[in-house]
Amino acid sequence: MNLNDIKLKLLNEYKYKIELHAHTSPVSGCSQILPKDMAETYKALGYDGVVITNHFNVRGDMTKEEYLDFYLKDYEETKVYGESLGLKVYLGTEIRFTENNNDYLIFGVNRQILSEIYDLLPYGVENFRKTYKMEESIFIQAHPFRDGMVRVDPELLDGMEVYNLHPNHNSRVALASKYAKENGIDIIIAGSDYHHPGLNHEGLSALRSTYLPEDSFDIAKILKSKDYLLEIGTGKILL
Repeated sequence: MNLNDIKLKLLNEYKYKIELHAHTSPVSGCSQILPKDMAETYKALGYDGVVITNHFNVRGDMTKEEYLDFYLKDYEETKVYGESLGLKVYLGTEIRFTENNNDYLIFGVNRQILSEIYDLLPYGVENFRKTYKMEESIFIQAHPFRDGMVRVDPELLDGMEVYNLHPNHNSRVALASKYAKENGIDIIIAGSDYHHPGLNHEGLSALRSTYLPEDSFDIAKILKSKDYLLEIGTGKILL
């Protein structure tokens, strides 16, 4: 069996294709992608699912409940559009503690978990990881080698977004890959970090799985099992 046959076999076995990092507007103020456009874009690209990982920060202009209503609205709209097209839409989040500009992706969240996380954002990542248990979720540092990011104790992480493919940022993926290997971080992910039309960065990466996850807790389960592939570009498989 040659390498092309092996690749085709893997793509057939790990046939479900899911975007792990995408942002919608207006919840993520840096995004220009409306919920309907997100669903239509990823369906047209042949994806089976997309995780909406909008930025989740402390807000001084809303009560917590108002913010949660606002925050979940984009996800819920994308989910409705996705369902009408046959695309699964999952709730994830990209949180930022008030201590610095680090971002962390969490797969396996719901409104109650987001509410509890919100109260802990002022107290930093170390306090969060030592006091808040998320047995069915997974906690991953996003783009750790991007400008302005601070590396944290690897013991505080479940995994790392080694391959962040946003074209407007240098995420130094080679350094991230080297760091993850040297520090025993064996759950790594890839994300298109899709924000903007016209940059051609939609669908630059995917999680490939053997089955279609039911929800983002199921995505966390897949990542923890390490039984998945990462796809970069079109058909380029990372083992």
